[in-house]
Amino acid sequence: MIGCSTVTLHEGLKKHKVDTGVRDGISTAERKNKKLRQAKEILRLASAFVAQAELDRLKKK
Repeated sequence: MIGCSTVTLHEGLKKHKVDTGVRDGISTAERKNKKLRQAKEILRLASAFVAQAELDRLKKK
């Protein structure tokens, strides 16, 4: 016994097979890159929003 459920072990094995090219699918690296791109876009939009709000605030003075 290795201390994890069969489902956890099966999912880990599937991810390993995808990551090593034995099985088709989206690799762990590709998933991480997608999440990083999404986070970058959210931060870009938030930064633009804050900058615009600051400009609007300065114009009202």
